[in-house]
Amino acid sequence: MTSRVVFISVLLQLWCHCRHVLGSGDSGTGIVPSPDRSADGADLLSMGTMVDTHFVMLRQGNTDECDIVMNLSAADRCAFVKATPDCSMEDSFINYLKMAFCLLPPNLTPLTITLCIIWLLILFIVLGLTASKFFCPNLSAISSSLRLTHNVAGVTFLALGNGAPDVFSATVAFSRPHTAGLAIGALFGAGIFVTTVVAGSVSLVKPFTVASRPFLRDVIFYMAAVFWTFIILYRGTISLGETLGYLGLYVVYVVTVIVSAYIYSHQKHSATRSSIQSSTHAPELQTSESDQAPLLSNGSIQEGYDSEYRPLLPYCESTSSILLNSLNPVDSRTWRRKTWRWRTVKILKMPLELLLLLTVPVVDPDKEDRNWRRPLNCLHLITAPLVCVLTFSSGEYGLYLIEGQFPVWALTLLFGLFLSAIVFLTTSNDQPPAYHLVFSLLGFVVSAMWISAAASEVVSILHMLGVVLSLSNNLLGLTLLAWGNSIGDCFSDITIARQGYPRMALSACFGGIIFNMLIGVGIGCLIQMFNNEPVVTLEPEGLLTWVLAGSLGLSLVFSFILVPLRCFHLGRAYGIFLLLFYAVFLLVALLTEFGFIRI
Repeated sequence: MTSRVVFISVLLQLWCHCRHVLGSGDSGTGIVPSPDRSADGADLLSMGTMVDTHFVMLRQGNTDECDIVMNLSAADRCAFVKATPDCSMEDSFINYLKMAFCLLPPNLTPLTITLCIIWLLILFIVLGLTASKFFCPNLSAISSSLRLTHNVAGVTFLALGNGAPDVFSATVAFSRPHTAGLAIGALFGAGIFVTTVVAGSVSLVKPFTVASRPFLRDVIFYMAAVFWTFIILYRGTISLGETLGYLGLYVVYVVTVIVSAYIYSHQKHSATRSSIQSSTHAPELQTSESDQAPLLSNGSIQEGYDSEYRPLLPYCESTSSILLNSLNPVDSRTWRRKTWRWRTVKILKMPLELLLLLTVPVVDPDKEDRNWRRPLNCLHLITAPLVCVLTFSSGEYGLYLIEGQFPVWALTLLFGLFLSAIVFLTTSNDQPPAYHLVFSLLGFVVSAMWISAAASEVVSILHMLGVVLSLSNNLLGLTLLAWGNSIGDCFSDITIARQGYPRMALSACFGGIIFNMLIGVGIGCLIQMFNNEPVVTLEPEGLLTWVLAGSLGLSLVFSFILVPLRCFHLGRAYGIFLLLFYAVFLLVALLTEFGFIRI
């Protein structure tokens, strides 16, 4: 999390400084110099005429005009933002463009950008916390209750849990016509980052031999998804059938994983049975002498351990103490053995964790009581529906007045109080109720609403930064959005590789990005079709889009050819090659964005 903050803040500060130096002029905005103004006000009249011309263009139906706001004078930008539909930001709680151009004076634009950067970092923390500590555990509980196999859970629920920030960000960006470039940049940028930087770092940390069939399967499916997206971008439109094709391709991928796992398991069991039949006497002696005795001794030791440390008198914790302990995000034993840096970060995250603890229930099937906390779970029945109503569609429906008098959020509050009272009176502190797993569904929905709301704000902030700093959505997507959502996974995979599981780390790399691209594009375009037209227009934002698609396809082709040629062994030399590939790609992308590379 700290590395994510450093990456994003340093990059944005450098961009702000460069734009200020290159664009400083008489206007004092640090972006575009304003023309000299004569005493008779002729230039003011001409500027007003230019603004009126832009307003006429907007009335004629050209709604993609928000990017030209920086070509106006500082005095005319607020009126332009208010009159431009592309600058409305209806899907977010805050209109960041109005805040930048109307709320604060032009000479405080650097302060506005700084505040937005801080808020962006907080939103990334919210995304990470919600996904790791609330969304994933509830998905695991749902998977356990449905009795899914590890392979099915891994490519469905686990992939959704690990890729929740990426999927929700891409879905929100694709559902808005003017921010689709953010989704394209984020999905392609995250794909290149994961397949080069993450895979290369894993190879450097722990050289290993990858499993051949799963690796080729994942690369082929990801190449198919990228090629499909490339064709759609080239055509510029996507229909309902093609959108459903994204979801269908992921279903085919899931079925392929399940069938492959079944075949491998069947072959393994057949080989085991044949080896047992070839040596019948040795296993019998081994099980009678070396296996049974340790099992008995281990069982007696465990039984004696449990009886020795069982409390002599039953301990009944009061309801108030259960509530206070459940809302404490800090474990005292963990706190004592951690460093001061970890403690500092923990203190900064505590308000967010407390807010999530108050609103999101978590069911843990591995615990004896399944994480049943009666007072807190009853409180969740009040707060969780309120969060769902107030975060859905930026609170539009929560603030709606029934018959023009009674708000929806008040009705939701009354319903939650009634339901909470029933559960509190019919349950006990010690024993979870039979319907406790329903709380995992509630926690899944509420955490998804939190992630969706945070992703909407992230997309809106990046859109505002692109307008103010004159940067394309593709560049912001492939850098800030992709890095912000992938840095945590990068360090997690490196840690897994250091612990001796590099195959697991590499499988997580490819499985997650396949899910993110197919589900992110599919669901996002379906939402846009539901809101607008049956055919969605996806216009590439210049040469950078093709640089993104070509670089991702080239990295996959390299992996598809070079890894089999190296007998599926990923060593340090291959890791260095992947890191150099990403460095060259990033350099070419920046040169393309700033106009040094043109067609």
